[in-house]
Amino acid sequence: MNVDLSVELMHATVQLEQPLGNGTRTVGTGFLISDTAPDGRPRTVLVTANHVFRMMPGQVARIGYRVANPNGSWSYTPQPLHIRDPGGQELWTHHPSRDVAAIVISAPPEFAKAAIPKDYLASDDTFTQYQVEAGDELMALGFPRGLAANQAGFPILRSGRIASYPVAPAKIFPTFLLDFSVFPGNSGGPVFMHNGGRRTPGDATQPPRDAEFIAGLLTQQVELNNERLEIGIVTHAKYIRETIDLVDNPAAPVTIAASEPVTGARAASAEEAATPN
Repeated sequence: MNVDLSVELMHATVQLEQPLGNGTRTVGTGFLISDTAPDGRPRTVLVTANHVFRMMPGQVARIGYRVANPNGSWSYTPQPLHIRDPGGQELWTHHPSRDVAAIVISAPPEFAKAAIPKDYLASDDTFTQYQVEAGDELMALGFPRGLAANQAGFPILRSGRIASYPVAPAKIFPTFLLDFSVFPGNSGGPVFMHNGGRRTPGDATQPPRDAEFIAGLLTQQVELNNERLEIGIVTHAKYIRETIDLVDNPAAPVTIAASEPVTGARAASAEEAATPN
């Protein structure tokens, strides 16, 4: 599947929210990945940061679907998303060592169609193939402070440059820094490369291919003495792949990377994205 990742991820990225009952709501970001179930049927998986769901105390969140109208306009139609059972048990799957969560959802047909193929999640080989390194520009989608790009509920597209070195292998460097202003509500949003001026070498039978892949998801911001340094922390896409694998097989192999504490790092927490409804 050949996609323009910027446009397609705009459609695949959704706002996640949960009303708190006091006129405010908690807000995070998620995005949809298309995958195949063990029985071969296609399915849609919602990916976000684990702390986004953890910070939502209730059983039901809302996922911000958008519907195209015949006149060219869009309607924002959030739908319920059950994240816990009546006993409070978590219904999502999370990675054992990284801040990544995944849950299989029943999305409307237009959203299931918009989901990004799992193959677009980067691996260590992807980073090596495209020689991704410090200074490269990546794009990011999210809902800072619960703000959408418009009334239709589309995410806000921004960019930043990789601010740390090296960025692979993920087992040793599970996260990397992005020169990017992070706000509560950005957590769980996709970080991706769109062309980036790079093309694969190709082979004798196929032309070179533009660099289009999801590099990871935004999980934290960096602060020093309570001052935001306008630096985001991105968790490598390898851990998204592993979390999706855990949905079907809790015994699936995972990478237990050393937690790389960054002085002053803190989650871009959905809990802090409490905003008026």
